[in-house]
Amino acid sequence: MGSGIGWALDAMDVGLISFIMAALAVHWGLTSTETSWLASIGFVGMAIGATFGGLLADRFGRRQVFALTLLVYGLATGASALATGLGVLIVLRFIIGLGLGAELPVASTLVSEFAPRRIRGRMVVLLEAFWALGWIAAAVIGAFVVTASENGWRWALALGMIPTVYALYVRRGLPESVRFLEKKGRHGEAEEVVSSFEAQVPRDELARIDAANSAEASRTGAVAREGLPDETSIWSRALRGRTAALWIIWFSVNLAYYGAFIWIPSLLVGQGFTLVQSFTFTLIITLAQLPGYATAAWLIERWGRRRTLAVFLIGSAAAAAFYGTADTETLIIIAGCLLSFFNLGAWGALYAIGPELYPTNIRGAGTGAAAGFGRLASIIAPLIVPPILAFGGPLVLFGLFSAAFFIAAVAAFTLPEQRGKILDA
Repeated sequence: MGSGIGWALDAMDVGLISFIMAALAVHWGLTSTETSWLASIGFVGMAIGATFGGLLADRFGRRQVFALTLLVYGLATGASALATGLGVLIVLRFIIGLGLGAELPVASTLVSEFAPRRIRGRMVVLLEAFWALGWIAAAVIGAFVVTASENGWRWALALGMIPTVYALYVRRGLPESVRFLEKKGRHGEAEEVVSSFEAQVPRDELARIDAANSAEASRTGAVAREGLPDETSIWSRALRGRTAALWIIWFSVNLAYYGAFIWIPSLLVGQGFTLVQSFTFTLIITLAQLPGYATAAWLIERWGRRRTLAVFLIGSAAAAAFYGTADTETLIIIAGCLLSFFNLGAWGALYAIGPELYPTNIRGAGTGAAAGFGRLASIIAPLIVPPILAFGGPLVLFGLFSAAFFIAAVAAFTLPEQRGKILDA
């Protein structure tokens, strides 16, 4: 729950920029190029933050870095509410991106290392479902706060300071990863964390859990272990194939997701809808993210990580192609809901599969590097939308996004299946 709330706050901040872009294009008279840079600069910061956040988490701990990132982007978001011009806002969006990018892979790693292997994938997908809650919050703020007045966007950004307060709770209340503590030789601290969990669980429930774990270990045996040596590089012979596939997926999904969802409110305004209509449509579309996550969470422990991820990516490809042809209010909403459903379900599966591909000593680095590489696509995505729209319209634009999802699906089939395998201690 603690990591999930942080995740939702991240999503709220990322989602808000799509509504603020549309509002500032009206109130400040920004061009499509200027709004593109406003979106992209945050992803530049996220790319850097994701790469170094994972490395810092492997060195100093998951909890410490998680709390620091919340503090950084919360303060910067609050400061951006006072921005007097585009230049200042762009600088602050870069700083916000640093915090956001570092937090996301750290949170998924933390949850993966705490969750029991029987429901590990489901737990990470449920963590990712908090992203939908945050994006829905952003859509609600966009529809009712940003549109309320010419300065509504400032009040929306002021609400982004909530993570600053939450960082204090994380620093004091969220436990450190037991696997990280054990790897660093801090066995006493690890035992304290385990004891604190056991103290909160009734004795009969502990006995039931121990019996279930013993039965599963006996049934699966050595085959259930992940079988990875204690590697020191994500590009070692044993890991390079999965690393390359994971990077391709991250890049492709980021390109399509941020290219579409950051621009949808502005695209709707460009099609002649008012700010209120555009933001209301976007809110409806965003609500479809929740059943997408729920379905992925249910399937990931039944179908496995690889199959679930690939199927949702194929569904995303089909939905993107459909959206490119939608030309009425009804079709736009239906196609947008399908895109939300499949795309966000794919995100949940992707975050579940990533941490399971690496041993503990480089798990943060592996997930952070993949996320960092993917952020390169999120930088490019907002910038390429205006010229592609001018060249070929929505059909070509969403055709590109559909192709990106399909490439990601092909790469997903090459990843090893990690359902039920024991992460190294």
